[in-house]
Amino acid sequence: MNRYPIWKYLTVLAALVIGIVYTLPNFFGESPAVQVAGAKSTVKVDVDMISRVEDILQRNNLESTGSFFEQNGPAGTVRVRFGSTDEQLRAKDIIEHELVTDADDPDYTIALNLMPASPAWLTAISARPMHLGLDLRGGVHFLLQVDMQGALSSRYESLASEVRTVLREERINNAGIERQSLTVVARFDSAAERDSAITALRRQIPDLTFTPSNTEGFELHGTLAEAAIIQTQSNALRQNITTLYNRINELGVAQPIIQQQGADRIVVQLPGVQDVAKAKEILGRTATLEIRLVDDSPTAIAALNAGTVPFGLERYTDRDGRDLLLRRQVVLTGENLQDAQPGRDSQTQQASVNLTLDNKGSRIFRDVTRNNINKRMAIVLFEKGKGEVVTAPVIRSEIPNGQVQITGSMGPQEAADISLLLRAGSLAAPMSIIEERTIGPSLGADNIKQGFDSTLYGFIAIAIFIVLYYRLFGLFSTLGLSFNVLLLLAILSMLQATLTLPGIAAIALTLGMAIDANVLINERIREELRGGASPQQAIQLGFDRAWATIFDSNLTSLIVGIALLAFGTGPIRGFAVVHCIGILTSMFSSVVGVRALVNLWYGGKRRLQSISIGQVWKPQDKK
Repeated sequence: MNRYPIWKYLTVLAALVIGIVYTLPNFFGESPAVQVAGAKSTVKVDVDMISRVEDILQRNNLESTGSFFEQNGPAGTVRVRFGSTDEQLRAKDIIEHELVTDADDPDYTIALNLMPASPAWLTAISARPMHLGLDLRGGVHFLLQVDMQGALSSRYESLASEVRTVLREERINNAGIERQSLTVVARFDSAAERDSAITALRRQIPDLTFTPSNTEGFELHGTLAEAAIIQTQSNALRQNITTLYNRINELGVAQPIIQQQGADRIVVQLPGVQDVAKAKEILGRTATLEIRLVDDSPTAIAALNAGTVPFGLERYTDRDGRDLLLRRQVVLTGENLQDAQPGRDSQTQQASVNLTLDNKGSRIFRDVTRNNINKRMAIVLFEKGKGEVVTAPVIRSEIPNGQVQITGSMGPQEAADISLLLRAGSLAAPMSIIEERTIGPSLGADNIKQGFDSTLYGFIAIAIFIVLYYRLFGLFSTLGLSFNVLLLLAILSMLQATLTLPGIAAIALTLGMAIDANVLINERIREELRGGASPQQAIQLGFDRAWATIFDSNLTSLIVGIALLAFGTGPIRGFAVVHCIGILTSMFSSVVGVRALVNLWYGGKRRLQSISIGQVWKPQDKK
């Protein structure tokens, strides 16, 4: 009567094995490691770096417990694991001395980090531990202030260029256009020209509010509308968050937390990063992008050869070390770039970088390329306040649709690298660190111990009570509870979820909710026994009739968990993820897992007279 088909037993057994295997990595802890990454966007770390680092360690009589390479887009990261923190610190100093030859302009970032200490056979089957949040693993926390005035200044600079384009297209003469603080000022020689300009500009640039100046002369002052200011600041914040996330991901920091706080601040949490100085360096790598015209005129070249820079020009160096003179006027910035992908020229089959500009950028680029055919246009990347010309292609024809193809002496890998820089390297506004906090690994370990102890003691208390009250069925419930925890931890590990203190609280809550289902089942079996059912019938009816109640109660909890997941942020979402998964695993373990144990123990006994489920009070017993 109470027997599962063989496939159900195998399903439960498979779930148990998967739960054990994928939970195991969480018990091996982490080992100290040294991380090697590129300090510049143009410097790559590949798999050959492992051999180079191992050779350095061997020459200095240092032995590692494993070397690993991780590909993060075109960039890469090498991590070397050690047996103790003393070896880690010594290795960092040695590797840094060998690889970083110029402290002022390093090619590589050498940072302290932590790595899972799981055996190789677990790693080979992708059994990895859960990521631990900042409160459990330790790491660094930064609060960044976004310079909204800088974002607005960049926006006004772009709008000034747009005003020039509109007036040129409308053939309206002007005496000069410039940005003055947070205002675009356009000067004219007559009132008629000024009035014509007002009509054209209001029609084509609705974000600016134009008013005639009250001072002498014929001037127009353009200022952003309130809605446009809010939109500019919001876009700047979003773009900075995206850029930070892309850059930190490229350096291999596991599960960084980057989120908005308030109207102009960004929170950055880097779990596992022990070196605050290197963490600052990671944030400092964020770059800004500008497109400018190159001045290759004989006069400019003569001045460059003479070591002077003419007025209105600036000197920059390209990636081959050659000096170039660029015009000060910025044609486009990174905010006009929607996408950048590597590709090949359809005619020459040369590697290329394909850019996609937004509507405003497309219009500006069309005008600039039409008026500067056979001249060069430089793409300048600014990192740490220093600009470098990534590439300076020649404009061959007008480009009207915002689809820009850059070709030159570059290979496929270099094209992919440049695409990555252009796609993820642009900051919309400057930022500064206004708060920094370091959480040491020892404090994280204390949090883990306290969270683990509270969950363990709660589990033991529940197990003792349930076994004393329901006897053998209480033992089955306790084993089912253990099965539930294994499944929950295994699923979180397979999903590579980030566990925080709220997540541990959700695990403890899941234990309480999971035992509730077993109490419902056991009480229902008792009720059937009191009603005169045989033990085998009571078991079957107890599980079957308790299912509807278990489903309803867990469904309502699941709805609340999904609401928290949809509308919550930060720790609330972490709690909700564990809560929702815990509800699903508890239903499986309580209804399917525990019943499999009961069926194995009692299912083969045809003449079963009694079952060990505690005292069953029948009506006649109470008289």
